[in-house]
Amino acid sequence: MIEVRDLRISFGRGASLVHAVDGVSFTVQEGETFGLVGESGSGKSTVLRALCGLNPNWQGSVQIAGTPLAARPDKAFFRRVQMVFQDPYGSLHPRHTVNTTLSEPLAIHGIGDRDRRILDVLEQVGLGPAFRYRYPHQLSGGQRQRLAIARALILEPRVLLLDEPTSALDVSVQAEILNLLSDLRRAHGLTCMLVSHDLAVVAHMCDRLAVMMQGRIVEELDVAALAAGRTATDYAGELLAASRGYDRRLADSFIETDSSAC
Repeated sequence: MIEVRDLRISFGRGASLVHAVDGVSFTVQEGETFGLVGESGSGKSTVLRALCGLNPNWQGSVQIAGTPLAARPDKAFFRRVQMVFQDPYGSLHPRHTVNTTLSEPLAIHGIGDRDRRILDVLEQVGLGPAFRYRYPHQLSGGQRQRLAIARALILEPRVLLLDEPTSALDVSVQAEILNLLSDLRRAHGLTCMLVSHDLAVVAHMCDRLAVMMQGRIVEELDVAALAAGRTATDYAGELLAASRGYDRRLADSFIETDSSAC
């Protein structure tokens, strides 16, 4: 469903040139959920923004559902590919009601039967008709993210791109959103790409994942290997150890290593 070959994305010029994505390649099968993980600044969200058409300045080869991705995709592309952003408040227009937010993509693509579609998608994400005429400030963080998911689903896409979809939410709400996304993926046969720095989220959602560092993919592994702690690179191993939370013995070992290096 997704095939990326030698993707390169740079920002700036001359001495300030930054290679944010430097020769990334991977494939995602239809119906699969594929994760991109890495620390902040590793380039994972930049990859996602190129795939959803938000960043036209890239080099390489990208195909989605067998169709090459153009630098400026046509309207039909956005019916196939939709994205859920990290900040559920910043991605919503503060002066648009839930109804307006969900009506707009239908109007842009000339899709009829809007009342039924809006009510159906609200039901699917667990909001219901009572939320139809509320504004974003009248919703909790979890409800806003449910609305953002509903907006992505209302065009019935084949590919759903997820950029840290739970990182801005309370811990108590994160599991609800992850379970909702898993249920929706199965119900709609979606192919998903999930960007996250949280390996627990990736283990819950994904079939396979790639580890990024400084704009490159340094390792690919499946969730079984992740759960067993079987990593091929030191960086992936350190990322896995860090995701388990604070460990005094591990922290002391890092301090000792740094001291010996000095």
